[in-house]
Amino acid sequence: MRSNRRLKWVAAPLAVMLTVVLAGCTEQQLQGWLPGDGPDTTNHTSGIIGLWVNSWIVLLGVGAITWGLTIWAVIVYRRRKGQTGLPVQLRYNMPIETFFTVVPLILVLGFFAFTAQEQAKIETRADDPDVTIEVNGKRWAWDFNYLDENVHFQGVQVAPDKNSDVQGAIDESTYPVLYLPVGREVELQLKSRDVIHSFWVIEFLYKKDMIPGKTTYMTFVPERIGEYEGKCAELCGEYHSLMLFKVKVVSQADYDAYIQSLRDAGNEGIVGDEYDTNTNLPGTKVPAGESDEEK
Repeated sequence: MRSNRRLKWVAAPLAVMLTVVLAGCTEQQLQGWLPGDGPDTTNHTSGIIGLWVNSWIVLLGVGAITWGLTIWAVIVYRRRKGQTGLPVQLRYNMPIETFFTVVPLILVLGFFAFTAQEQAKIETRADDPDVTIEVNGKRWAWDFNYLDENVHFQGVQVAPDKNSDVQGAIDESTYPVLYLPVGREVELQLKSRDVIHSFWVIEFLYKKDMIPGKTTYMTFVPERIGEYEGKCAELCGEYHSLMLFKVKVVSQADYDAYIQSLRDAGNEGIVGDEYDTNTNLPGTKVPAGESDEEK
């Protein structure tokens, strides 16, 4: 009975303290200091934040226990005044050895299982997406082909802001912009025209490599209207840091109006593979500049 009472006296303050700490957390802290204003940016961000935060909670708990046991052993088994010689030597302790083997194994398998489950959700392609857009990375800009509407936007490298006194300032009006309709299932078909790039919309909490000669895919539903920063996340050459773009998630009406503005500007059709600068990709064709005799 006494032990139960003592347990209650210990558990109650801990529960109160934990409640107070969690209640005082900001939105940024609750999502593990990941970029963004909340878990509803896309249909995947909530799961990614949950995996990240819960992993840290488990690992912090393991760290606290490990450090606690280490400090306890240092204090309890320290050499006392007047003691000489070596302490009693133990070869092994089977229960402890088993515990130290089984618990890390369970943690590793658990992290793997939850990560694989979340990744499977993210990587699953839609059978019939509402919007299909082909994204071509190129040194050092982006081309966006809106395949369903058969229009395109051909981007150029962002330019420095000549009207700014800030060193390295960028003229935001030169950013390539990718428009997405809110609440619609989007499939992005990612390609590269030259070297390996990586498509990264920071607040979407996910990035995907763009490999020459191969198409990779991202499927998601943008759930919040807003403007989001994007960049290449793979070192791709001298002006890699300027390979920037923006994503604008807008209403369906605004999306339709933007598509019409591309048509009005004469951007009919798509910007195809004929603009690729890397012509020596693996395949059955003779590499560019090589004759049949040299083959």
